[in-house]
Amino acid sequence: MNKTEDLLCPRFEKGTQILGKRWTVLIVNQLLNGPQRFCQIESAFPISGRILSERLKDLEQKDIIKREVFAETPVRIEYSLTEKGSALAPAVREIQKWSQEWIENSSEEE
Repeated sequence: MNKTEDLLCPRFEKGTQILGKRWTVLIVNQLLNGPQRFCQIESAFPISGRILSERLKDLEQKDIIKREVFAETPVRIEYSLTEKGSALAPAVREIQKWSQEWIENSSEEE
């Protein structure tokens, strides 16, 4: 292995671990449409509030999304992509394109 492979492989593995968690890429994809509230994200997927909350906290800790609290009554909280999260847009679009071409449309889960 050369020096580039030594540096790339662990980073690539870490990236796939982050994005490989169930719902994570779908949440990022949803936020590519712009800032959204928790209920908007939750209504886009058949996901429990607990799991969504965990994924959002994890993505926030990894600086992929940011959580913004607005001092209104009632308090409004919005989630949006950071620069790091927005940088995933080309990869997400390529996955969408690949899926459209190569994945059969089926209601069955594998």
